Parts: sequence; structure tokens; C-alpha cells
Amino acid sequence: MEESIKGILEAIEYYIDGARKSDRSIVAKAFADDATMSWSENGELRIVPIEALYDYGDSLGPQEVAYSLTECSATEDTAIVRIEFDFSKAGKFTDMFTMVKFGDRWKIVSKIYHIKKKNEE
Repeated sequence: MEESIKGILEAIEYYIDGARKSDRSIVAKAFADDATMSWSENGELRIVPIEALYDYGDSLGPQEVAYSLTECSATEDTAIVRIEFDFSKAGKFTDMFTMVKFGDRWKIVSKIYHIKKKNEE
């Protein structure tokens, strides 16, 4: 299980490092090619391809990122991860990731999030 956690955290670090640098090529290393992002907006369900996250990150530019991994439940090849984020430009979010191990690499296949506080743009 320790090896699984190491691989999961490696994928999460790509997400965080890419957000800090506003570099979609780094963020993309964390996600499966056909990953999705979902959230509730004004009571409506929104589901978009993960490229929407890359575009949003590009629009923000580099930023500071603080985070706390609050939950991680894993099997040998699947995981569910919850992280509390504070992005200096975007705001505060709770992100939950569904992850799958592809060969020897972990990838996020689904990101759902809750906005705790969105910073004004």
C-alpha cells in the first residue's frame, strides 16, 4: 500500500506544481487523457473535459498553492483522494479525485470540487 500512496502523491504533485507554474503540460501529467471535471453551479450539474481546467489555469498565471491532503483511500489500482486547497489567485476549494493506476503510473480520471471561497478576478 505504501507504494500506491507514493504513486498517488506523485500524480497530485504534478497537479500542484502545474498550478503553481501555470503550466498545462505539467498539470496534464496528473490526469488521464479523457478525464472530466464536475461541480455544481447555481444548483446545476456541470461536467466538462479536463481541458477546461487547463484553460482556467492558463488564464490565472502562476500562483501560490497551499494544500492539505485530508483523505486517501486506495486499493492496489484505484483511489479516492480529498484535498483542501488554497490557491492565491483562484480561491479556496475542496477537490476530490478518483484515480486509477495505468501500468505503473497513477492518473486522475475524475475531479469534482466544491468552492469554499472564490477570489475575485
